[in-house]
Amino acid sequence: MKRPFFTHQILSAFATHPVVALLGPRQCGKTTLSRLYIQEDHLEKTSHFFDLEDPTDLAILENPKTALAPLEGLIVLDEIQRMPNLFPLLRVLVDQPDSRQRFLILGSASRELIRQSSETLAGRIASIELTPFSIQEVDYSEELWMRGGFPNSYLASSAEASFYWRKQYISTFLERDIPNLGLRIAPVALRRFWLMLTHCHGQAFNASELGRSLGIADTTVRHYLDILTGTFMIRQLLPWYENLSKRQVKKPKIYFRDSGIYHALCEIPDKKTLLHHPKLGASWEGFAVEEVIRLYGAAPEECFYWGIHGQSELDLFMIKEGKRLGFEFKYCDAPKLTPSMKMALELLHLDSLTVIYPGDKDYVLAPNVQVKALRLLHSNSRPVK
Repeated sequence: MKRPFFTHQILSAFATHPVVALLGPRQCGKTTLSRLYIQEDHLEKTSHFFDLEDPTDLAILENPKTALAPLEGLIVLDEIQRMPNLFPLLRVLVDQPDSRQRFLILGSASRELIRQSSETLAGRIASIELTPFSIQEVDYSEELWMRGGFPNSYLASSAEASFYWRKQYISTFLERDIPNLGLRIAPVALRRFWLMLTHCHGQAFNASELGRSLGIADTTVRHYLDILTGTFMIRQLLPWYENLSKRQVKKPKIYFRDSGIYHALCEIPDKKTLLHHPKLGASWEGFAVEEVIRLYGAAPEECFYWGIHGQSELDLFMIKEGKRLGFEFKYCDAPKLTPSMKMALELLHLDSLTVIYPGDKDYVLAPNVQVKALRLLHSNSRPVK
């Protein structure tokens, strides 16, 4: 399946940087996308591909300068987090006056976890986050919500096959991917923590409370959360503060970034089970939050949530090019204007407030307040670029 939005991003990034990092969760399609980019840009004869999980390629790169320095054209390094010591060498190679090399590096961890990239390649590297499939690519469907966007899960031949794939993915992630990042955490401990997080999905994160439940320190809880955030499993929405004389919420809010992974952890194998599950509304909210953030191309530092204890809350507060955009997510048939929405609109000085719901019609609630159907959002919205 072609993903033209992302291949165009790679092309644009190479226009200004010699190194492009394509980052995203494991099995989201980074390797496939890199090969599509090579085909579309007709680079088959001038490209070199190294898979850092292939023993043969690892052996070739035991002497990395000897292996890489003579090459010309595009050099792809897949699963770069396995050899972070390559980053200083990449800086040396691309800084050569007569360099004819470009590097496309693929990684299953964020820039925060692969710190060497920001420290040694500052000004030379552009980062692109590749996400699993979204409604912009495969259109809105209950299947996308139920299975999540990982290609092997979404495209599976049956609901049973999709659910099985996700369960295996979770085990592999805990037992192999986390250790490969150099993180020494027992898979059993991280799995237990991950399962506990399903109860926090769509809620403010209380490290102390979770630490007491697990019998571990607050600092350990935050460390585990940062790992799952850095491997694209969890999204943390930081609270937004206004200069108000009110008790504003100060804890981060967390969501599972892929609804399919969330359902697998909650043992929700199909739509029938989901419709009778107490986390139905939270599941849809998390799915919709992630889709809206992707649609607007918003960076983590542009996304927040806001709340006043016992009075008002805004699910998503986004700042894009000076615009203050508010979003509420309602799993119901016909959302109505609430006192909480009015308060958020006034106190945050929102340019617009959009209420997202799973219906099939858009309508206006009040000046600057619209209700929009998630299934139509990608086709009738004009997101800020």
